[in-house]
Amino acid sequence: MKVYLHPIAKKYFERLNEPDKSYVKAALSDLEQEPPKGDIKPIVGQPGCFRGRKGNFRYLFEIENNVILVTHIVPRGQAYKKKNRRKK
Repeated sequence: MKVYLHPIAKKYFERLNEPDKSYVKAALSDLEQEPPKGDIKPIVGQPGCFRGRKGNFRYLFEIENNVILVTHIVPRGQAYKKKNRRKK
């Protein structure tokens, strides 16, 4: 599968320091495998939306037609706040 970063996720990813950036990059590369690997669970109340967990980071994403769109990359404490959820 191909992984794309939404502009919001890309902006946060670019602001990370190098150790965190490589850590998150490894988690995102696990998503490209068939089936996606990692600690992935569906988000309750949002069909088609999932969250991945890697250490203190969470990445929220959608899967559609073998394309993964990472909508948010956020620290653990902010991942599930309503403002971080993308509306359909």
